[in-house]
Amino acid sequence: MSRAGLNRKTALTTATLTLAAEAADLDVLSRFGGSAFGLNHHRGFTHSFLGIPLVATVVVGFIYLIWRLRGRKTRNPNLPPRWGLLFVYACLAGLSHILLDFTNNYGVRPFWPFSERWISWDIVFIVEPVLLIILTLGLILPALFSLINEEIGARSKGPGAMPTGRLAATLALLAVFAYWGLRDYEHRHAVTALQSRNYQGVDAIRVSAYPYWVNPFRWYGVVETPAFFATMDVDSLAPEVDPETQMQIHYKPEETPITLAAKKTYLGRVYLSWAQYPVTETEQLLSDPANKGPASNSRAAYIVHFRDLRYDFPGRNARVTLGAMVFLTRDLQVVEERFGMRSTNSNAK
Repeated sequence: MSRAGLNRKTALTTATLTLAAEAADLDVLSRFGGSAFGLNHHRGFTHSFLGIPLVATVVVGFIYLIWRLRGRKTRNPNLPPRWGLLFVYACLAGLSHILLDFTNNYGVRPFWPFSERWISWDIVFIVEPVLLIILTLGLILPALFSLINEEIGARSKGPGAMPTGRLAATLALLAVFAYWGLRDYEHRHAVTALQSRNYQGVDAIRVSAYPYWVNPFRWYGVVETPAFFATMDVDSLAPEVDPETQMQIHYKPEETPITLAAKKTYLGRVYLSWAQYPVTETEQLLSDPANKGPASNSRAAYIVHFRDLRYDFPGRNARVTLGAMVFLTRDLQVVEERFGMRSTNSNAK
């Protein structure tokens, strides 16, 4: 955004936009409060419309402090900093962060604290290589061409010269939106195909399609029916879904006092508010003292595993990466809560 033209309006634009675009992810510090606490506060306040102006104020204040410590110097003395405009740019960068996170299949809570509801567009994966390549090329291609063209390179290095690369940066941003448009179009095709049929003779309650890397025509479908969840790969170029050959059925588990106790824990409540297709599995631990595996606890008699089927891609261990575990004693007292590979002592909750 800076190279596309914003850096021609005020000094310190690139630094302000960069810091403001990244500042929202400072919420990763919440992980020091435990894995469940981190999950609850990730993509919360700093990723909300209410938080954007506050985060922008902090970023611009930090830039102002550095500017003063540097003796009020900038690269171009003919372009002074305009602090009000830099604040607007910082807010714009914060909005871009929310937009990027909204496009993937993790989601955001932009209306926090008024609403804790997670929303997501589900058109690209959490890390999308195509977008990274497009944006990287938009930055480095002008530098490569300026090295080839010595005349243009010498001219651009003159005193007070404006940065180069406006056209490439603009084209890169347009390419990002074009790629989103393609992804959204194919995503709608995949969702429509999932909705247009029944599953084992039963109509779906709701359906979702989640993206794979790179390939905009391959999607991972999740379908909910009254009795079970069905997962399958979807080709958005095909006229209809034919899940019979590779559909996996996940029957909804019966609620028990064990699963209810796990769902009432701090981690259970947080996980269920975030997950889109949550399922639970109960594991009974052996009483043998020699059973000291990494997933065991000396006081625990049960482990309730939580996982979200939207990340249950074939060949991936969603239980480890974005799953959760609650350890319970025989009288259903909570011993430990663990999201991913980290744990939280329940006595602290």
